[in-house]
Amino acid sequence: MDFNPCMKHKVVRKFVRDFSETEIAPLVYDLDREARFPWEIIEKMRPLNFFGLQVPRAYGGAEVDSISYAIIIEELSRVSAAIGLCVSVHNSVGAYPLVKFGTASQKKRFLPPLARGEQIGAFCLTEANAGSDAGGVETHAALIEDHYVINGTKIFVTNGGVCGTTLIFAKTPAEDRRKQNSVFIVEQGTPGFSVGEIEDLCGMRANPVSSLFFEDCRVPKENLLGHLGDGLKIGLDALDTGRIGIAAQALGIAQAALDASVKYAKERQQFRKPISSFQTIQNYLADMATEVDAGRLLLYRAAAYKDSGRPFGAEAAKAKLFCSKLATRVTNLAVQIHGGYGYSKEYDVERYFRDAKVTEIYEGTSEVQQMVIARHLLAEPT
Repeated sequence: MDFNPCMKHKVVRKFVRDFSETEIAPLVYDLDREARFPWEIIEKMRPLNFFGLQVPRAYGGAEVDSISYAIIIEELSRVSAAIGLCVSVHNSVGAYPLVKFGTASQKKRFLPPLARGEQIGAFCLTEANAGSDAGGVETHAALIEDHYVINGTKIFVTNGGVCGTTLIFAKTPAEDRRKQNSVFIVEQGTPGFSVGEIEDLCGMRANPVSSLFFEDCRVPKENLLGHLGDGLKIGLDALDTGRIGIAAQALGIAQAALDASVKYAKERQQFRKPISSFQTIQNYLADMATEVDAGRLLLYRAAAYKDSGRPFGAEAAKAKLFCSKLATRVTNLAVQIHGGYGYSKEYDVERYFRDAKVTEIYEGTSEVQQMVIARHLLAEPT
């Protein structure tokens, strides 16, 4: 195995890093403080194909490999985790299921505007009584003549406040419990579809997370994604892909916290010498750097498995579990290294600390990742 990034990946990283530091970094503090979605940055990202990363070129996408995709999300998240989240969710669980399960007509209709960023994608599974338990979905869809009528509420929808094309998980009649969920493509502006207030969250504040409401929302039967009862299959496949994106996001947060800590440790003076000369600080930095590197290897392995066509569910779960945990540990140490300044909003590590925690929750909690990993282990022949 070659652990050195190829020239293509180096170019991708440099391009996204330059864009992030030039276009995003100057605004990131105010975006977090104001909890404002950065439309002005989105406008600049659209022609650069950030919203069609793994969409086929035939539909206007960039069709990048999964390692390039992971690098892009990592570099965006290193500067703004909220923007990295928007791009990750849009691509991995918004557009990807359409790429894999959509009909030719669905792809032709929905993928080009998603790839151009004219429509922001959202993935709508979580409800008040359904999250980790995907089978607990209470939103339901009934076929009436040539339309499905959807009723229910989705909560904590990433990109919810700005979404244009959503994938909605709803219960449909079936005797087999595993076949009781289906997925529907619902566009903003469809009668009966409304957006709730934006959540006032601890972190990721520049991403408009909201509830979505469906009251006798009528969608054409042609908007059924896959087949009736395919909801669980589509959801699990999308989440495997989404976990690569969230692992990359968590890795980007951790890398940013490490970079900030190294810089601060060299500059901060105590007892007439830089704190980087103290063994405790050196130990902290060494542990942080080791975990970041380990997380990156797990992430790239999962991405490589996906690109090779091999099953990658367990690898994606391991990468997501490890990277999200390392993000919380590394950002916690970054605050500790910064001392009182680390608890001040004047320093970026305070934002990294807040942003990191939710990576252990969405796209499947850490406990769910452990369940997925254990299931694969126990299914393997001994």
